[in-house]
Amino acid sequence: MWFEPDNMVLTLAQGAAIALPAAGLPLWTRRFRTGAWALVLPLSIVVVVVAIAAIPTTADVLTWLALVLVPPGCALALGWAARGARPWLAVLAAPLLALAWADQGSRAGQVATTLLILGSTVTLGRLLAGAAPLAVLKAGVIAMAAVDAYLVFSGRLEAPNATLIAAQPGLGLPQLQSASYDFASLGYGDFFAAAVVGGILAAERGPQVAAAVAMLAVSIAWDQLFLVYDILPATIPPALVLIGVEVWRAWRRRGRLTRREPVREPVPSVP
Repeated sequence: MWFEPDNMVLTLAQGAAIALPAAGLPLWTRRFRTGAWALVLPLSIVVVVVAIAAIPTTADVLTWLALVLVPPGCALALGWAARGARPWLAVLAAPLLALAWADQGSRAGQVATTLLILGSTVTLGRLLAGAAPLAVLKAGVIAMAAVDAYLVFSGRLEAPNATLIAAQPGLGLPQLQSASYDFASLGYGDFFAAAVVGGILAAERGPQVAAAVAMLAVSIAWDQLFLVYDILPATIPPALVLIGVEVWRAWRRRGRLTRREPVREPVPSVP
């Protein structure tokens, strides 16, 4: 059985991305509601891979983009987007960034980086769940996982992914485009997929905590493929959990309909 404690730390963080998003958007955002937002999920992988493969310096742009956008995204999660968020908690993103910057090689710095990424994806999960029809967004999650799996197992993701992970903003600034813990690593998109599943469940008042626990089990089972492969698409477990929730709901609905059917007494025959 394949098991690495370092990898489990990141898996727990990915599971938290399902459990943490809250639901709801301000009324003024309704004008921006469209199914096109669901395309962000698969395109976030396709565009990045194609761009880095064609122009490797794109990775440098992306690492700067992450440095600029991830900390405010985490602040929004702490102050608004996550369950239990409070406006005054938003300031905690600043010490997390400071720790991620000052102590990049230590586990404390890696945890701070992971929390920043987790928080920013929680914000995105809540935003997308409120900005796109949920049925279309669910299809987007599955499409993202399918694209990710194709690129990984076809060998087309490994080189661009390595380039992106290695990219540094310079000046000793932290890398916020992916999370790592010792020898394990998890991409931003992997947290993003899980957070969107969490946002969907929050909007539907679904079982987020149960889904997060289920994702841990699914991830442990999925990680057994590390015995065969060096890299795996970590967007697959969140997509499988989403499918599992839909199957469970369909089974419950069917059970309720079956119980509601009236029992018809046989009509006695008259001789």
